[in-house]
Amino acid sequence: MYHVAPLQAVAELPGSPHATENETCSPRLSLSFPPREAAAATAAIMGIDIRHNKDRKVRRKEPKSQDIYLRLLVKLYRFLARRTNSSFNRVVLKRLFMSRTNRPPLSMSRLIRKMKLQGRENKTAVVVGCITDDVRIHDIPKLKVCALKITSGARSRILKSGGQIMTFDQLALAAPKGQNTVLLSGPRKAREVYRHFGKAPGTPHSRTKPYVLSKGRKFERARGRRASRGYKN
Repeated sequence: MYHVAPLQAVAELPGSPHATENETCSPRLSLSFPPREAAAATAAIMGIDIRHNKDRKVRRKEPKSQDIYLRLLVKLYRFLARRTNSSFNRVVLKRLFMSRTNRPPLSMSRLIRKMKLQGRENKTAVVVGCITDDVRIHDIPKLKVCALKITSGARSRILKSGGQIMTFDQLALAAPKGQNTVLLSGPRKAREVYRHFGKAPGTPHSRTKPYVLSKGRKFERARGRRASRGYKN
């Protein structure tokens, strides 16, 4: 172990900044440390040099779209998110920034199913995205919805059943803190591309859809498809 001299002893060393003018100054005071302890001593003096070139938060702070109406809504909900303590406004603002793949359309059937849940009667369904029609549904209940976009078929059926359709600026006046609302969104993983994600196609217990040139007798019908050719999934 190496002991460090006290401050008084250091001051008495020749060449020290605390030494008097009459003392002779030696050119340099050299201390010999082993390599490991020398590195530790240097780290203790200089600190740790942390790499910061990858430090960034990858998230949107504004929409990529240049649609002026969308950007006006962003201005409105940025103000509401800042001046109110409502998490509803913060979530709506965040969803207004999102890409179209992260704002999938919500079908009429899913909207009706979600609004039929207990405690959601007479509440406004809020969708930061598009609401689409579903011809498989014949009876449309009375709905009160707010969305960025509603297809013409869905719009006519909602209004015909006595429902109400609001825009987000109207919602901000009616419910500035999001009271009596239900935030809904479409299924993000309903896109066909998600069928190709996962374990490699053809491997045991894989249900991943392969990318093939065509479907037919000559395309990927052997190993993994027939028990007589290795295994069958």
